[in-house]
Amino acid sequence: MNGRPFFITGVNIHYLTYGSRQEVILALDDAVALGANVVRLFLQPVIGSLDGRIPTIWDWRSEASSYDLGVNGNYLLSWDAQADKMAINDGANGIQKVDFVIAEAAKRELKLIIGFLDFWSYTGGSQQMRAWYGSSSEDEFFFSDPRPRQDYVTWVDFVVNRVNPLTGLAYRDDPTIMAWELMNEGYAKPEALRLSWTAEMSAHIKSIDPNHLVSSGHANVLERLSDLTIPTLDFGTWHGYPLYYDLSVQDFDTMIGEFCEMAALADKPVLLEEFGYARSNPDMLQAYGMWLDTLSRDPDCAGWMIWRLASRQDDGQYPVDEHDQFDIRNDGSPLWRLVQAAASRGAWRVEPSTIGSLADDDRWVRP
Repeated sequence: MNGRPFFITGVNIHYLTYGSRQEVILALDDAVALGANVVRLFLQPVIGSLDGRIPTIWDWRSEASSYDLGVNGNYLLSWDAQADKMAINDGANGIQKVDFVIAEAAKRELKLIIGFLDFWSYTGGSQQMRAWYGSSSEDEFFFSDPRPRQDYVTWVDFVVNRVNPLTGLAYRDDPTIMAWELMNEGYAKPEALRLSWTAEMSAHIKSIDPNHLVSSGHANVLERLSDLTIPTLDFGTWHGYPLYYDLSVQDFDTMIGEFCEMAALADKPVLLEEFGYARSNPDMLQAYGMWLDTLSRDPDCAGWMIWRLASRQDDGQYPVDEHDQFDIRNDGSPLWRLVQAAASRGAWRVEPSTIGSLADDDRWVRP
C-alpha cells in the first residue's frame, strides 16, 4: 500500500451488516484498539419472501443479540413473490447498513475485505437462495443452475456499481475496500464445479471492477489452495481450525509454513483469513503466540485475520461465547494483549533478529 509491503493484521466481525450503528462503531473502534488494519465481513442476511409464501429457512425473527444472529428486521436480499424474482433491499434496513460500515471504516483508516455472500445458512446465504427455487441440494444447485448463478451476478453488479451516499464514491472506486471475495467458504461439489464457478465469477468481477483485489474466500485446507492458480484470483485464502482437522498445535504451525511456501511458489500472497483455538484449551495462549510469531517472521506469509472480534452489544455487555470459544474482545485479557502485541509487530514487520518470540514470552503463559 502506497508503494510499501502491506502485512495484514486483521479481524473478522460477522454482524457488521445487520448490527445497530452503535454496535458497528464499537466493533470498528475495538479493531483499531487491537491494531488491526483490515476487517473482513460478508454481505448478509438473505431471506425468503416478505409475505411468507417462500419460506425463510433460518430464524429470521429471532430476538437474540446481533452477535447471536438476531438481525432485527435487516436483510439485503429476498424473494419477490409477486415478480417471481430476487429483490435487492436498498433501504435503511438493507444496503444502507453496508454504506455505513464502509464510511465508518474509512474514518478509521481500516481496509475491508467484503464477501458478496456466505455459503452457510446462519443468516440465509447461498442456502436461502437455492431454497428460493425449491432445491434441497446444498452444494451443487446454487453453483450450476442458471437461475441462482444469474442472481449472484446481478447482486455482484449491484454492489460493485453502487454509489455510497455517505462517501460519494462508487464501491468499485472506494479505496477503503481492499478486496472482494466471491463467497465465504463456498463448498461447491464436485471440486471441478467449484473451480469453474470460481474462475467464471472472479473473471466477471475483474471485468467490472479492475480497481480491487479478488479472492475466493474458500477455506482451502483440504483442497490445499487448489484455486490459487486461477488467473483472476489475486491472492489465496485459507481458514485454520486445527482441532477440526485433528491437528496438534505444532502440526498447525507447520501447516502455516507450508501454505506460505505455496504462496511463494505461486507468486501470489496467501492469507490466513480465519483461525481459532478454543480458550478452554489449556495451551491456548501458547498456541496463538506460536502461530502469530510464525506468521510475522515468515517473509512469504501475507498476514492473519483472527476469528473473531466481538464487542459490546446494545445491552452494554459482551456476548457470551460458550460454543466455539474463539472470541477476542477488548477486555485487557492476556489473549487481547497477546494479539495486540502481534498486530504491532506485524505492522512494523521488523527483522526476526530484533524481536523476541511471542510463543516464548512468559507473559502469555496461563498460570
